[in-house]
Amino acid sequence: MTDSSAAAVDLRHYGHDDFDDIRQTLLDVHADAYADRAHEEFIQRFPWFVDQWGNRTRFACVVAYDGSEPIGFTYGAPGEPGREWWRDYLAEPPADPSTFSVSELMLKVKWRKRGLGERLHTALLDGRPEALAVLTVDTKRPRLRALYEGWGYRKIGERQPFPDSPLYAVMLLDLKTAA
Repeated sequence: MTDSSAAAVDLRHYGHDDFDDIRQTLLDVHADAYADRAHEEFIQRFPWFVDQWGNRTRFACVVAYDGSEPIGFTYGAPGEPGREWWRDYLAEPPADPSTFSVSELMLKVKWRKRGLGERLHTALLDGRPEALAVLTVDTKRPRLRALYEGWGYRKIGERQPFPDSPLYAVMLLDLKTAA
């Protein structure tokens, strides 16, 4: 579903050099998006995770704004060659394993279900040189997984990266055929 207010949203691109300027924006959107789960220890560690990603030299981020109000974002970074952790889930290695890891995609609650997630995702991956994109989605969120499948991702396995994290579906997208 889209609406006219969603169509007027401005998408702005940022990189590693901008991280200090947008860090608080990311934390503020996260606080809104996860207000109902703010008591969970794993959710409370988001500042650590955002710092880990933002400090990568090839960090890429897209923030959605309604006027001057940030309402959502997505970010990630290219994977390190030879360290494609998701390859363990494939029977055959891809010819080109270059990968962009999509770490986060979130919107403030009142901005969900308007097509903005897909716009953010497309803006983040548009023109990427990598052959693949990988992301994880909580296995307890089947509608979100179905959304990603609608964008061309396929589930290749499941992973729990931290003892207190959810069990995630590992999802892979071929950027060359999705283009």
